[in-house]
Amino acid sequence: MTILYDKYSAALYGIILRIVKSEVVAEDVMQETFVKIWSSIGQYNKEKGRLFTWIINIARHAAIDKIRSKEFRVGSKERSIDVSPVNQLHSGYEVRPDDIGIKDLVGKLNPDQRKIIDMMYFDGYTQSEVAEELAIPLGTVKTRTRAAMKFLIKLLS
Repeated sequence: MTILYDKYSAALYGIILRIVKSEVVAEDVMQETFVKIWSSIGQYNKEKGRLFTWIINIARHAAIDKIRSKEFRVGSKERSIDVSPVNQLHSGYEVRPDDIGIKDLVGKLNPDQRKIIDMMYFDGYTQSEVAEELAIPLGTVKTRTRAAMKFLIKLLS
């Protein structure tokens, strides 16, 4: 666990923070993420994907679960100005997609696909929320997401 934490914690924290937009909440989600990794490491199958991808998905899902929770929604209405997302923009833990090569890969997508992938995987939107935000049909979002994922998988193979 120490090796995993040392190697991946900064990247995971940056992804979580980008979704939850609060350092305090991000720290809690980070801890929950490593507990989930510890308890489910036996489920990882290297034939289905890279360890880093598996770990990122656990972190991303934990962050999304947190922002969808009733506790978070109620608490976010009562936040003080000190913990507003604007004050969190200059975090030292921000993930730089260039550092792990994701930005280059996502940059190869067409602009419509890239926008959807950015919103879903980096900003924590659901497909329904993306459809609503971009004012496009849900089926279009799903089709573009599927096409983008196939293209990214092809690039990684």
